[in-house]
Amino acid sequence: MWFPEVIKQSVLITGLVMVMMILIEYINVTSKGKALRRLQNRPALQILISALLGLVPGCSGGFVVVSLYAHNLVSFGALIAMMIATVGDEAFVMLAIIPETSLILIALLFVLAIVVGFITDRFIRRIPGPFSPEHFVVHDQEDGKHENLQIRGSIRDNFRPLRWRRLILILGLILFSVSIAFGLLEHDHHEHEQAGNLLFSERWLNLTFAGLSLVTFVFTLFATNHFIEKHIWDHVIKHHFLKIFLWTFGTLLIIHLLMNNIDLNTWIRDQFWLVLPVAILVGIIPASGPHLIFVTLFASGVIPFSILLANSIVQDGHAGLPLLAETKKGFFIVKALKITLALAVAVVWHLIYSW
Repeated sequence: MWFPEVIKQSVLITGLVMVMMILIEYINVTSKGKALRRLQNRPALQILISALLGLVPGCSGGFVVVSLYAHNLVSFGALIAMMIATVGDEAFVMLAIIPETSLILIALLFVLAIVVGFITDRFIRRIPGPFSPEHFVVHDQEDGKHENLQIRGSIRDNFRPLRWRRLILILGLILFSVSIAFGLLEHDHHEHEQAGNLLFSERWLNLTFAGLSLVTFVFTLFATNHFIEKHIWDHVIKHHFLKIFLWTFGTLLIIHLLMNNIDLNTWIRDQFWLVLPVAILVGIIPASGPHLIFVTLFASGVIPFSILLANSIVQDGHAGLPLLAETKKGFFIVKALKITLALAVAVVWHLIYSW
C-alpha cells in the first residue's frame, strides 16, 4: 500500500522541518538574534555551511537551510549551494550499491555547489526569502521583564495552569520522537541497502533527529508560556505547519499516482536517446524515490555517469518540498538554474569521457 507511505513521509518531513524551525527560534531568541545575524553577515560561511548540510545523507540538512533562507538568514546563493549538494535519501542507496562512484559524485556536487553559490550571490542577489529576519521576533522587553525571563521558567510555573498550546507541542514532540526512534516513519527503501551497513543506513540519522526532538521537548518544558505562545506557536506553528504538510502530502500523492501508472524504467531503456532530458525532468520532482531509477540503471551499466550526474544536480530529495510551500518563485528559480547547470555539466562530461 503506497498511501500509508505518503502519510508517513509527509509527517516525517513536516515534523523534521518543525523541529528545525523551533530549534532555530530557541537559538535566535536565546542569543537575542546575535547567533543568526553573525551567519547572516558572512555570505561565504553561509555557502560553505549550506553545502556541507546538503551533503548530509537524507533531507534533514536541506530542511535547515530552507528554514534559514525562508527568513532571509542565508542568501540565495547559500540556498542554491545546498540544493546542488544534496541528493536526498538516494545518498543512502548510492553509498550502499556504488560507494566509490558515490564519493566521486558527492565531491563533484560539493565543488559545483560552492562555485555556483558564489557566482549566484555575485550576479543574482535580489531574491529574498518570503519572510524578513525579524520574523524570528526578539522582544527586548515586555511588561518590564528582560528577555531571558521570557524564555526560561520553572516547570512548576509553566504548568500552572497547563495551557493547550504547550500540551499539543509536548504530545506532538513525544509522538514524533518515539515514531522516529522505533522506525515507524522510515522510508520503504531498505531493500536497496546492504544488510548490516549501519554507516550507510538512515537509522543513525533518524536516531540523531529523535534525540534532537527530545532536546526540543526538554526546551518546551522549561520555556515560558510567553515564549511557547508568541514565538513557537505564533511564529512557527501557525505560519508553517499546515502549509508545509499540505504541500508535502499533495505533491507526494501526485508523484505516487504517476509512478504507479508509468513504468519509467522500461521507458528509459527503450528510448535511450532521450535519457538525458528524462533524467533532468525526473530530477525536477521534489521527492526521494523516482531518482533511484538512474542509480539502478548506472549500477547496471545501462547509462553513463554523465546522466547520473545530471539527475543528481537537478534533484534535491524532499528538501524542495518545504521550499515549494514557502516560496514558489524561489523553488522554480532554483530548479531553472540547476537544469541549466545540469545540461552544461552533463554535455561537457560526456564529450570528455565518452562512455
